[in-house]
Amino acid sequence: MQRAIDLFYRLLDLILCLLLAAMALMVFLNVILRYTMNSGIPVSEELSRFCFVWLTFIGAVVAHRHNMHIGMETVVSMLGRRGRMMMMGISDLVIIACSMVLFWGTWKQLPINLSMTAPVSGLSMGWVYGTGLFTATGIILITLERIIRLLRGQVSDDEIAAFAGERQMYDANAEAPK
Repeated sequence: MQRAIDLFYRLLDLILCLLLAAMALMVFLNVILRYTMNSGIPVSEELSRFCFVWLTFIGAVVAHRHNMHIGMETVVSMLGRRGRMMMMGISDLVIIACSMVLFWGTWKQLPINLSMTAPVSGLSMGWVYGTGLFTATGIILITLERIIRLLRGQVSDDEIAAFAGERQMYDANAEAPK
């Protein structure tokens, strides 16, 4: 199961790289065309904005998996192990609540956005605004897994220290932070 999850996140990393490359290529090409020929490709402006939205929302899921979002470490670092675990649980519950609001709002707004089309490309705006469903679902699943491990007592000391801002977490496969 862990192998499938790791493959999924590798796929997300690949998608992020492709989105960034596509966005950079489209913007660069437009800059060159405007500078040299006084013209551009209108659809590339729109598609690069869509790529940026997807890049941001997919990146939020990947960042959440690696605990890279901003935290309030000042208060947490003053607590002991039990207090840190309680704060981690409370934080995770707040994250789930906010993600559920994002999911519900996107779900309610999606039918409206599906009927709207982008002005240049003609793509359904549901492709842009639907990213909230993916992001909210991903963050909820990651956080639920963390809460289950927290309740079972399977959270490592490194995770608790990282939550308190004492250590930077990294993957076992990645190089240690310098």
